[in-house]
Amino acid sequence: MLNYPGVNELVDKAGTRYMLVMAVARRARQLLNNPDKLGDNNPVTFAVNELHEGKISIEYPDEYKPR
Repeated sequence: MLNYPGVNELVDKAGTRYMLVMAVARRARQLLNNPDKLGDNNPVTFAVNELHEGKISIEYPDEYKPR
């Protein structure tokens, strides 16, 4: 089974794996509060797809500078 989008592609968008995980987890929790938007989708999968498609962006802390 192939995963799309790939983790490396998502890490490139997020900057680090840590930032990727934190952003997707935060967005998935937000989506749980609005189940109408999810439909039959898993909130984590939905959040990953939103990040990949550029529908959401990551706000970085002041002390963190993405590469």
